[in-house]
Amino acid sequence: MTAASHLPIPDKQLWYAIQTRYRFEKKVTTQLQRKGMETFLPLMGEIHRWTDREKLVEAPLFSGYTFARINPASRSRMDLLRTEGVIGLIGSAGRAIPIPCKQIDDLRLLLSQKVPCALHAFLKIGQRVRIRGGCLDGLEGILDARGEKSLVISVESIERSVAVRIEGYELEPI
Repeated sequence: MTAASHLPIPDKQLWYAIQTRYRFEKKVTTQLQRKGMETFLPLMGEIHRWTDREKLVEAPLFSGYTFARINPASRSRMDLLRTEGVIGLIGSAGRAIPIPCKQIDDLRLLLSQKVPCALHAFLKIGQRVRIRGGCLDGLEGILDARGEKSLVISVESIERSVAVRIEGYELEPI
C-alpha cells in the first residue's frame, strides 16, 4: 500500500470529528445542518436530579465533539471551520483524519437501540493497563486480544510472560 492510498479522495465526502467549544456541540451541529452539511451528534439520555424533580436530558455522548460529513477538498471545509463554536477538525500533524463510515454507523446503531452503555477509557491492544476492582484490583500489564481478551504480565529481565483472561474486569490506561 502506498502513502497516496491513505489520502482522502478529493471528490468524496468523508466523516470528520470536530472539536467544539465547551457546551457548543448542539449549536455547532445545528449551524452545520443549516449550511447543508450532513452531521451526527451522538446523544445519550441522562437523568438530571433536582431537589423537587427529575428530568431526562439528552447530552452529547462525547463532550466537546460532533461529527460532519464533508468533502475535504471543497469549500465546505472552510465553511465548517468558520462556524461559531468550532475549534477545529481532529487530526494529526496539521491534517484532519477521516473517520471510517463503519464507526459512525456502529455508533448510530448502538444509540438507536437504546442499549445501556457508558463511556469507557480508550484502550488499544498493546497498551499498558491496570485492572480496577475485583480480586485482581491493581494488576498491571499489556492488553492483548488474540482470541479472548487478556492481560499479559511480563517479567522483562527473564523475557517471560503470563496471560490472564480479563473479560468482565474494568480496565484503565496507565
